[in-house]
Amino acid sequence: MSDNKVENPADSSAVLQSSNAAPQPNNPLSRKLNKILETRLDNDKDMLEALKALSEFFTENSLRTRRNLRGDIERRSLAINEEFAQMFKEVKEELESVHEDVQAMSTCCDEMTNRLKAAKEQTQDLIVKTNKLQGENQRLEVRAQVAQAFLAKFQLSNEEMATLRAARDAPITEDFFKALSRVKHIHEDVKILLRTNQQTAGLEIMEQMAVLQETSYEQLYRWAQNEGRGLTQEACDISPVLTKAMEALQDRPVLYKYTLDEFGSARRCAVVRGFIDALTRGGPGGTPRPIEMHSHDPMRYVGDMLAWLHQATASEKEHLEALLKQVTLQGVEENIQEVVGHITEGVCRPLKVRIEQVIVAEPGAVLLYKLSNLLKFYHHTISSIIGTSVASLLITIEEMHLLSKKMFFNSLSLHASRLMDKVELPPADLGPTASLTQTLSLLREVLVSHDSSVVPLDARQADFAQVLSCILDPLLQLCTVSASNLGTADMATYMVNSLYVMKTTLALFEFTDKRLEMLEFQGALSLLPSMDSSSVKAAMVQFDRYLSSPDTLMMPQLNFLLSAAIKEQIFRQSTELVCRAYKEVHTALTSPNNAYKDPENLVPRSPQQVQTLLS
Repeated sequence: MSDNKVENPADSSAVLQSSNAAPQPNNPLSRKLNKILETRLDNDKDMLEALKALSEFFTENSLRTRRNLRGDIERRSLAINEEFAQMFKEVKEELESVHEDVQAMSTCCDEMTNRLKAAKEQTQDLIVKTNKLQGENQRLEVRAQVAQAFLAKFQLSNEEMATLRAARDAPITEDFFKALSRVKHIHEDVKILLRTNQQTAGLEIMEQMAVLQETSYEQLYRWAQNEGRGLTQEACDISPVLTKAMEALQDRPVLYKYTLDEFGSARRCAVVRGFIDALTRGGPGGTPRPIEMHSHDPMRYVGDMLAWLHQATASEKEHLEALLKQVTLQGVEENIQEVVGHITEGVCRPLKVRIEQVIVAEPGAVLLYKLSNLLKFYHHTISSIIGTSVASLLITIEEMHLLSKKMFFNSLSLHASRLMDKVELPPADLGPTASLTQTLSLLREVLVSHDSSVVPLDARQADFAQVLSCILDPLLQLCTVSASNLGTADMATYMVNSLYVMKTTLALFEFTDKRLEMLEFQGALSLLPSMDSSSVKAAMVQFDRYLSSPDTLMMPQLNFLLSAAIKEQIFRQSTELVCRAYKEVHTALTSPNNAYKDPENLVPRSPQQVQTLLS
């Protein structure tokens, strides 16, 4: 500290003056001063910090403050040390307090540890039991979950049971079908249990579901039966629930069949009642009028009845298709056809009685033929709806068709027999007789109704040949008998005129080509008197004799001609005439239109061969 003592400035200046006057390099003071002067304060951090700290309390640079600086510094240092000691004392007290707390905590922990050790020793068995119970609890929870899942899988809910076990007269809703489907699935799924060690439970559940299924199907059957039994109105509204019921009942074929039969019986009553009402009462408010109001018009009367039945058949098939649209059983279409046939069976008797009355009344051949075609058309049309020919309605219509057809041909046969009973002679102009004209008029009316018929083409064509045979064959016979007393030329003229009238009548209609061709053959040479095959063959024998010796037929007057040239000319011209005539005969006999059998045997020589023989 003495080395750092601040000296008096006056002394310092005197020293500096003396040093300037006579340099004393070995003077300690000089060395210190030089050292101080050479010191670079900006590089001495400690000095800077010291000066900075000094500047805080050394505010006045005076002699007194410089002399008291050391004391001030020491006092300040002492104050700082006292402050530090005071703070450290507080820290020490805090640490002692913390130490006491830690000691207390350590003591408490030791005490608790000892107590825990004692408690552990006392509760070891309890802990083991607790762990065991916890494990058992977990196992029970898993078993509870499994049991709950099992019940959800193989048991019905209370609501489902209540739905299936409702009162017998309770309505069937969508929930019923959901519950029934659930029972069905459980009954199928429970078969899995039978392949495990839970066979007892599986058998019990299967038996329970089987009993529940049977009671449910029985209830559904009774409800569907009552619903079907009530569908007796002409307007039939098939509810979606009834359709769903038929879909469910297909698993019980017997109940399904009984329900379908009940529906068919109800609809049969509705159709019969509707048909009778249409016949006698007409539509609502009298429109349309009752069908029997037109009983005087056979075609309209029968046509209206068949048209009503056609519409009713189509409607009943639509009702059945709506009823069974969700049924997937094999043979549903056959079920529909069978039930439609049963439904329409009830109208067969009243329909048959009325059509028989019309047919037996003999309305005439043309009307009978039209009725026959009408019945054939509706038989074809209704069979396309029913799809089977064993239905009673189709059998009845077919019977009436055959009856009208039989009566029609009976009428034609009766007409033909009347013609033959009183044969009319040909008129003076050799034209067609009145009976022929009248019969052809009848044929024309029949053919007109035939062409306008809506019966399928193949069926019409099959009937056509029989119709023409019943009319044309007696007419041809009538014409032959009528012309039997005429001369050859008059007979040919009359036959040609009669055949021409027949041909012009047939030419207007279809399917007559074969008959027209046959009529062409009716004017053939082979049918004319003295032009049959035996007569022609005898004539050809005579001609062969001529060919073997033509000179025998020469006129004897030729031998008296003086001019040989004229004689040769006559011979040549006569030969040409014979050859030309033979050519015409040969052409006529070999023509198919003249209907000669084996014409090669009748005229074995050709015209060229004859000309060679006569040359």
